Amino acid sequence: MKITTFNPLVVTANSDDLIGLFEELGFKITHEKKELDSVASRDVRMKDENGYHVDIAQVDQLPRDMTEIRMNVDDFDEAYKLLESNGFKNTRNDGSVSEDKTGKGVGMISPSGYIIALAQHIKEEN
Repeated sequence: MKITTFNPLVVTANSDDLIGLFEELGFKITHEKKELDSVASRDVRMKDENGYHVDIAQVDQLPRDMTEIRMNVDDFDEAYKLLESNGFKNTRNDGSVSEDKTGKGVGMISPSGYIIALAQHIKEEN
């Protein structure tokens, strides 16, 4: 398994405000997805001139912002099993994974309480 990205992810009910703040800090939107699934309605990836990334996810039901670590990998199943073997649990009550034609992902919570947002981007074959 290879980690392809590793950066902070802020989950918020106020993505517009947070995006504005990071734009003031010099970040620019490089990718955006809307209407993802029943949990997140927007996912924004931002990058600054130094190559630092921050991701922002809109989750309307959230009572307060949460900070997670986004870890994108080339083998989702292998990474999921590795995290599980280290005591991480799927954050979804039903144990499901969000999946569409461009990728799959899920939050994995550690025994001590921090969350890794595990993702795999699926690239289209040309």
